[in-house]
Amino acid sequence: MIGDILLEVVLPVFVLIGIGSWMQRVFRLDLYTLAKINFYCITPAAVFMSMYHSDMSGELLGNVTLFYALYVFILYVIGTLVARPLKFTKSMRAAFNNSIMLDNSGNYGMPINALVFKGDPLASSMQALIMSLQSLLTFTYGVISIQGAKLKGNYRSMIIGFLKMPVPYALVLGIVLHAVHAPLPLFVSQPLTYAQQSMVAVALLTLGAQIVKYPLKLYRVDVYISLFLRLIIGPVIGVTLVFALGMKGIPAQALLIASGMPTGVNTSILAEEYNNEPDFAAQTVLISTLFNIITITGLISLAKMF
Repeated sequence: MIGDILLEVVLPVFVLIGIGSWMQRVFRLDLYTLAKINFYCITPAAVFMSMYHSDMSGELLGNVTLFYALYVFILYVIGTLVARPLKFTKSMRAAFNNSIMLDNSGNYGMPINALVFKGDPLASSMQALIMSLQSLLTFTYGVISIQGAKLKGNYRSMIIGFLKMPVPYALVLGIVLHAVHAPLPLFVSQPLTYAQQSMVAVALLTLGAQIVKYPLKLYRVDVYISLFLRLIIGPVIGVTLVFALGMKGIPAQALLIASGMPTGVNTSILAEEYNNEPDFAAQTVLISTLFNIITITGLISLAKMF
């Protein structure tokens, strides 16, 4: 089973990440443009189509939202408790909590989900919802925590960033049109389908190009503490919540796998934007993504038992 997972899920993901890294080194890709294409076109289209074709009931939607809220709250509490004896500065505490709470559920989690579940509408819509909630968390708590540490209460950019996010609008619109059974004309549905189908390749190529810009450093203990909480404790919390909420089958499997994503690229982007521990943030993104080769393989194997 582990060999099949490595060959059919993990290896295809990291082949594309590797190609993206190679292309960045050779061609110096425009990362700003790539990020915008993902953020404003491909990801919203994938979220919308996932929710429009969703098999999620209202009850399941509520359970997924509850799972995610409890999941990030527990991570926040653990991160805060771990940071105290380490005597982190205020800015470092913000960067540390962001590194364990803001994961890569978008341009890594969505492709993993698509490969594991073979495009199953229910699993896809659940990951789309998780990604949307993650985006909301990034541009609310993620920005506020850094602003509290660096900008002392200037929240104007956070509000603007939140209102500019296309993913929540796509999420709500997809849910509404699904609920009222509104048909989509072909000239709308076909371009959205094309964009959705391109998501896996474009997202992973972009991720590979993004992480290669950071030099790898293997000596920071604080990075490994973040890595342990993100890749080991995160899935432990996920398993516990899945059992506590009585979830089984595809919903349980999708949530469990979603709980094991590496640190999100947005963590590094926010750190660079506000000059808040950018080196630490970059290292957590890079090293957690590399170590995730091992942890996501084990987590997918575990999820198959549910």
